[in-house]
Amino acid sequence: MSITKEHAAKLSDKPAIVCCRAVKGTVISPADLEDPGIFKDLEESGLVTITPDTLTVGEVLGAVLKKDVDALTCLTADLLDGVKARAVAPASAPAAAGSPVASVGAPVSQASGMFYFKADKADGIEISFPIMGGGSWVQAQPAAAAAAVSDEITGTLVKQSFAVKEVRLGDKTEFSGGVLTIRKTLAEDARQTNALIKKLEIDVINPGKRHVHTETIMDIIPIACKVEGELGYGVSNVLDGVVFMLTGIDEDGTQIHEFGSSNGFIDETVCPNRPGCPDENEIIVRVHCVLERLTGMERRGPLAVHTACDSVIQEIRDVLKPCPASQASKAETFNIVKRHGRPRVLLVKEIMGQGAMHDNILLPVEPAGVLGGRPNVDLGNVPIVMNANEVRDGAIRAMCCIGPASKEMTRHYFRDPLVNLMAEDPEINLVGVAFVGSPQVNDEKTYVSKRLGALADSMDIVGAIVMTEGFGNNHVDFASHIEELGKRGIKTVGMSYAAYQGQLVVGNEYMDAMVEMNKDASGIESERLGENTLTLPDAKRALSMLKNKLAGVPIEGPDNKWSQAIVDANQKAVDAVMR
Repeated sequence: MSITKEHAAKLSDKPAIVCCRAVKGTVISPADLEDPGIFKDLEESGLVTITPDTLTVGEVLGAVLKKDVDALTCLTADLLDGVKARAVAPASAPAAAGSPVASVGAPVSQASGMFYFKADKADGIEISFPIMGGGSWVQAQPAAAAAAVSDEITGTLVKQSFAVKEVRLGDKTEFSGGVLTIRKTLAEDARQTNALIKKLEIDVINPGKRHVHTETIMDIIPIACKVEGELGYGVSNVLDGVVFMLTGIDEDGTQIHEFGSSNGFIDETVCPNRPGCPDENEIIVRVHCVLERLTGMERRGPLAVHTACDSVIQEIRDVLKPCPASQASKAETFNIVKRHGRPRVLLVKEIMGQGAMHDNILLPVEPAGVLGGRPNVDLGNVPIVMNANEVRDGAIRAMCCIGPASKEMTRHYFRDPLVNLMAEDPEINLVGVAFVGSPQVNDEKTYVSKRLGALADSMDIVGAIVMTEGFGNNHVDFASHIEELGKRGIKTVGMSYAAYQGQLVVGNEYMDAMVEMNKDASGIESERLGENTLTLPDAKRALSMLKNKLAGVPIEGPDNKWSQAIVDANQKAVDAVMR
């Protein structure tokens, strides 16, 4: 893969290797040179041997080949005419090689909230940490034009939680004294919502009794309802201590949503306490569906299952809605805050949008519901911007089929640690959360990415975090999103599961700040539900990296292969400053 003219300027000191066969008389340009980012792989495979006499990119640009050369040839002086002279350090250099000299970057014109110190000659020591007492993080700009630092609350959401101690199946759906009773005949009513559903069962799985076999887990869903206002505003009632688990197969026994499967014993296939998974001490209400054969991977099949499950939850919402606030075990208030004078940043969540069983429902009427929502596929997968409270109030129903370990369930969005962290951080101004679908066709991916770039540009965004679930096909648009933001001058951090199995096969010059979300020791899709999804430690690393980029702190390049040691070292550094 050749390099661009812009990229070449940043790689002037890297070895020069031709990417393709070149003939005598060729004037060497960036398009003739291989990307140094893959040199380690080339050396390890024996395809390239870089010697001390290999010239640099800066030395060979504009030089003329004296003879034909094959692809992956290291360029040396005997092969070229017009080689540029190698730069030599001036005699007035501050110190001889090996001398312990420390250099400190020039101060930022405005308070950045970050102290940065780098020692170039003292064994490469580099230290950076936030200045906790130095005031708010202020966007660097001319003093005369600096906006006043102030907070403006533009909306409020209150979540009232009601503790559930026991769940029963009975004659009537009701909630009283911490006991949730679900009508037994509700299962048959839900089955009849769609002719594709041939069987529907409801059972209860209590904490400590998780060694229960299950078919593939399609979703984990919180139980919540609107009491006042629309989604993201007003008051929502939430049942605490219980979640719904949706599972399914078709009449032939084929798992629904089969892209890697989480079927098996729950205590072995579910990673508890992840944001999208049941917690260890929670009660699980399982809804299991059997679909008409061969419809599990058609769009209508999974949609029918989710709609039927939602009809069960709706009957519970109806008895939860009138519960008085005085009976709530806790109440949490979430404000939508415009933090004037702080960097305007955007969180981009890439979700599946490839049709069939790769779908999601956006902005339903009820939290984490189905009815009233719009599939992102039907909306063309273009960016849909929400505020943080809409996301935290259940604006996404996750219906997609991807590897269980990296899938964000509906519950994940309901308590997404990155949304919470960015929304509450006083040093940034989270302008919104953009949900972008990942189409199947490459030209549609490009179209969607360009719309994201234009949107962010119009919002005066200066920083962004782009996060994707899953891996593989969606990494094409993941990389494109980062590029479209980066070429507009927006400082961008990427987050994805990659590791060993999902390693990126695409890239660009703007993908210089990446956060790995793998938790599996082997670096693979473990098929343990939620294992490789976004957690609070991941969120802290990403936000810290974004702040570093905004402050102009350089980020060291990655190794050419996944290494958990690097992740652990970064996490240790972040944990030391972000409590």
